[in-house]
Amino acid sequence: MGFIETHHLAGLLIGISTFLVIGLFHPVVIRAEYHWGTRCWWLFLLLGVGGIVASLCVRSLFLSALAGVFAFSSLWSILELFAQRKRVQKGWFPKNPKRKY
Repeated sequence: MGFIETHHLAGLLIGISTFLVIGLFHPVVIRAEYHWGTRCWWLFLLLGVGGIVASLCVRSLFLSALAGVFAFSSLWSILELFAQRKRVQKGWFPKNPKRKY
């Protein structure tokens, strides 16, 4: 962490990490809705609450910010999961043929 603080890279790394976390959650939401529907919303809630707790417990500003980004990306994914269900109903994404609707 000393290198990051010495060279003032924390903001840049937090920005890149935020971009990557959001980019990771996009396909995760699509796959979660495809396989389990909206029944897995509570998993994103648990991940979000866990991320919030981690953000409050970590001393490093950099790691705390990453945990916060992860937490609120998880919580936002709950909304996206239900929005994804509507996109599937509109035919914008494929339905899982093995699931009952």
